[in-house]
Amino acid sequence: MLTVSHVGKDYPTARGPLTVLADVSLSMAAGEAAAIMGPSGSGKSTLLYMIGALEPPTTGTIALDGRNPFELDARALAAFRNEQIGFVFQDHCLLPQCSVLENVLIPTLVARGGDDDTRRAMALVEQVGLADRADHRPAALSGGERQRAAIARALIRKPRLLLCDEPTGNLDRASADNVASVLLDLHRLQQTMLVIVTHSPQLAARCPLRFELIDKTLKRTTS
Repeated sequence: MLTVSHVGKDYPTARGPLTVLADVSLSMAAGEAAAIMGPSGSGKSTLLYMIGALEPPTTGTIALDGRNPFELDARALAAFRNEQIGFVFQDHCLLPQCSVLENVLIPTLVARGGDDDTRRAMALVEQVGLADRADHRPAALSGGERQRAAIARALIRKPRLLLCDEPTGNLDRASADNVASVLLDLHRLQQTMLVIVTHSPQLAARCPLRFELIDKTLKRTTS
């Protein structure tokens, strides 16, 4: 269970605190998928980074399966993110010198991954449709293929929570539809909690839960 309770975020400025988010609450269970929309600068990515334990809230609490990651020390927090949370960003963030398979395996290096991780990585590469590209480097891939590799990498540690920041934002319509299908199919297969920040109404419409950031807070929408 993901629980976001009355979260707010302020940034200090010369004229006093700048409030980006105020009194945001959200709860999700395993297997649920949510899309968060809103205009540029509304705080969507900030909220996603707080949910992903990359940035602490100013007020309120965030908990994943009852654990508040911001109560952990730096070492434990890094381990928590690596084990419990998968990230997919608009820019795939693949290492250019590594093959697709090597990129997918990167999150396992902290845990000194072995043969089981390699087998799982190859299975994920196959599931995202890149079996014939496993030994290719990112420069040899299309934008959609790179993003599918990034999805496989995000899922290698079997995270409870999968967070996506504009995962189709840099893609043409056909590639975006393909990446969205791969993402949602693997989410359903692995029963993750999936949160997608997007400007795309088409992608948002494929998520059962839909929200919009309006006036610094989160509102549930029906369309």
